[in-house]
Amino acid sequence: MAIAGAAEGQERKVPYWASISTGDALMRTGPERTYPATWRYRRRDLPVQVLQVYGNWRRIREQDGTEGWMLATLLSAQRTAIVTGDGPAEMHVDPGSGSGLAWRAEPGVVGRISKCESGWCLFDVGGKKGYIPMERIWGVDPGETVE
Repeated sequence: MAIAGAAEGQERKVPYWASISTGDALMRTGPERTYPATWRYRRRDLPVQVLQVYGNWRRIREQDGTEGWMLATLLSAQRTAIVTGDGPAEMHVDPGSGSGLAWRAEPGVVGRISKCESGWCLFDVGGKKGYIPMERIWGVDPGETVE
């Protein structure tokens, strides 16, 4: 609850990153329930970029560029990312391609991110953790530091 509340109540400078907090969330064409739903998301933790704030609504963008409005209560401040690119992305024991290989993650895999710096993020997929290059994930800005 505290995580969802942080995304809902805290006015942050846009754009910022968030994630879908529930396994059933609607994206709408406008910032009210009367606007038609364009997408139903059934996957929790998908990363989104918040582009605009309007009351309890957030205009968001997802990985493929789709934009729409979602209730703030359906978003979390938990940082997540999705693997992009061609072929599996290597997750290393330590930041840097010279460290040992911990796991491989296929494009489309979603995980929680933390400790992003110097082009690498600690990526956690259901307890399987490793450092992944920032250029292989969507959900973090290039060069961003996440603590």
